[in-house]
Amino acid sequence: MFYSKRKERNAQSAFSWFCMERSSYANENYLHRLSVLRGLFAETTNAAKTSSPIKTDIQLLGLLRKRAAASKAAAEEFASANRDDLRQKELSQAAIMDEYASSVETTHESEITEAIQEVLGKLRTDGISANTGRVLKELLRPGGLLAEKPVEKAEVAKLVKWLL
Repeated sequence: MFYSKRKERNAQSAFSWFCMERSSYANENYLHRLSVLRGLFAETTNAAKTSSPIKTDIQLLGLLRKRAAASKAAAEEFASANRDDLRQKELSQAAIMDEYASSVETTHESEITEAIQEVLGKLRTDGISANTGRVLKELLRPGGLLAEKPVEKAEVAKLVKWLL
């Protein structure tokens, strides 16, 4: 009788230890996510006080990618300094930012390519030499084919250079 109660108590304590470890892992992940959100809110608030506030999803996407790259660079620095705990924290935050960045909807590459080819064809029929700057100007100007669409200008420029 005494043995079975003791065994049962050990099983209960093992179960409670497992639950505690699992909840602390969840809390740790939650804290990383919370830290990322606080940082993003602080950056958007600070940007709102400047001449170029964050108004569009594409600007937010740029901020997310910039912060994720900074976290990955910090993780490399921590790895070289043998600080694995801080390295893991930065990698976790970078993964969270990448997750958020992947949820921002952008125009598909095929649509961008079609718009570029259409502008290139129009410029060629008008007898105007097509260079990267002129094509980008036609695509992104007010009333242009990609003016109101959520596109990253760097991605569009890369595609224009590739198609020229």
